[in-house]
Amino acid sequence: MDTMNLIVAKNIKKLREERKLSMEELAKLSGVSKSMLAQIERGDGNPTLSTLWKLSNGMKVPFDALTVRPKPSYEIIKKEELQPLLEDNGKVKNYPIFPDDENRKFAVYYIELDPGSYWQSEAHLRGTTEFITIFCGDLEIRAGNKKFIVSKDDSIRFKGDTVHSYQNIGDGPVILHMILYNP
Repeated sequence: MDTMNLIVAKNIKKLREERKLSMEELAKLSGVSKSMLAQIERGDGNPTLSTLWKLSNGMKVPFDALTVRPKPSYEIIKKEELQPLLEDNGKVKNYPIFPDDENRKFAVYYIELDPGSYWQSEAHLRGTTEFITIFCGDLEIRAGNKKFIVSKDDSIRFKGDTVHSYQNIGDGPVILHMILYNP
């Protein structure tokens, strides 16, 4: 993992280049000397908070833009490292694989329902659609005034912006993946 100096160096260079600023232009805008700026961008400098504030103000970006850690281009999620959200006294385990963060507009969940379990969900945000694929078991879904039976290897899409429920109607567990799309 990069040190904070290298993270700051990469962020400053990237932001400067995105704004099509030369080092000389950024030096003028920020009041930080060109030689200090070059040193910081190489990761050799140890800039003070005051220097970083000058640079962020000079580029008209939030201070956090200089210190944000880059997101990796991949991410492996290990189920055993996730804390499930529980319903029906622990008979329904909802693992948030990729929650809807960073305004991604969708979330991905891995859900296990024990035999006989039941879970009623409140209505989601207006326009939300659920996409579910069943990998094991038989599930009854009620959405609005409709009832659906969805079995192993089947998928369903429905509007999630009304109260809806899930019930394991089989003898074994139900395992499913759910994608919530939020427009």
